Amino acid sequence: MIRLATPTDADAVTAIAQAAFSHYIPRIGLQPIPMTLDYSAAIDAAKVWVATDADTVVGFVLLEDQPDALLLDVLAVSPSIQGQGIGASLLTFTEEQARARGYRRITLYTHEAMTENLAYYPRHGYVESGRETVRDRRRVFFEKHL
Repeated sequence: MIRLATPTDADAVTAIAQAAFSHYIPRIGLQPIPMTLDYSAAIDAAKVWVATDADTVVGFVLLEDQPDALLLDVLAVSPSIQGQGIGASLLTFTEEQARARGYRRITLYTHEAMTENLAYYPRHGYVESGRETVRDRRRVFFEKHL
């Protein structure tokens, strides 16, 4: 089940972000952005949706409205259950949200050292749309037209 996150989900969401992204620190040389976000504030702003299994939060998405697209800011699944389709379900949910909000495009970016993401998103219909370096982060941008 996917539902809008509530304040009581903030600790679980933060823990999933920490666990899902921590293995990238040696590759990148610093904490990935999703590890540094204030999820309590994002939840209070109604930007986070959680995937649950038996009332346990197992994954989440953080979505940001942009002028011309829905930004998939963060997608994370608890490492212990990755590979079971939860991420794909969250991507489908993101597409449903984009359509419901009147968007015809979803955008996202990831660090180029997150090679799993560079393979994952194209398998789900996302196309690389550019690259840039912002300070010490080398970003790869993707988009999906709906």
